Amino acid sequence: MINTQEILRVENLHVSTNNKEIIKNLNISINRGEIHAIMGKNGSGKSTLAKVIAGHPSYEITKGKIFFESENITYQEPESRAHKGIFLAFQYPIEIAGVSNIDFLRLAYNCRQKKLNKQEVDPLSFFKLINKKLQTIDMNSSFLNRHVNEGFSGGEKKKNEVLQMSLLNSQLSILDEIDSGLDVDALKNIANNIKRFASDRNAILIITHYQKLIDYIKPNYVHIMDKGKIVISGNETIASDIDQHGYECLPTNQ
Repeated sequence: MINTQEILRVENLHVSTNNKEIIKNLNISINRGEIHAIMGKNGSGKSTLAKVIAGHPSYEITKGKIFFESENITYQEPESRAHKGIFLAFQYPIEIAGVSNIDFLRLAYNCRQKKLNKQEVDPLSFFKLINKKLQTIDMNSSFLNRHVNEGFSGGEKKKNEVLQMSLLNSQLSILDEIDSGLDVDALKNIANNIKRFASDRNAILIITHYQKLIDYIKPNYVHIMDKGKIVISGNETIASDIDQHGYECLPTNQ
């Protein structure tokens, strides 16, 4: 039976890069209205999983399947996945010299509108739309005229990723270490905006090292990755146990 509430399902996933297996027999299912967090040591495969779901070409899926809204997208191009409603916020957002933020955002928005068979917006209409989004996430409008991420601080880059997430309104948002390098105030701002964006129509997958973001967001599920697979799942109390005792304290199914 098809679960109409299920947005993402990953089955028995095996992934390699440069002839080295990074992900091994990984399974996860995410429904609408849910926030999931994945934690784990460096090198456990967290960021690889995020990129593979988004369709990064540097990784080879050797076994298993990825379903998005019941459609098998295992070998689809990243552009196709983005148009269908998968958004990936990068751990290290790149700078794009010579391209203004507002032009970049309008192009991304109109590409999504076109794919959804909706009317594209003109520059003036988009300016009104994006300013409303800026107010929501407490971001200064001066960012619109700056080149994409060029000269941005770490916190500004992460805010820009959240702005894109809010604008594109994708069904599945994958946030790869959106909290890295942020001070306390910036972290609270990012967490509040993630919670504000979450709804019963979308799902969010957060990759993180830190309990603090878990404390702020309180995801429905926390998964621990080790050596390329999810070894334990539970609620936010797992993050607290890790913070106090480290990953070695947790029982696993290995």
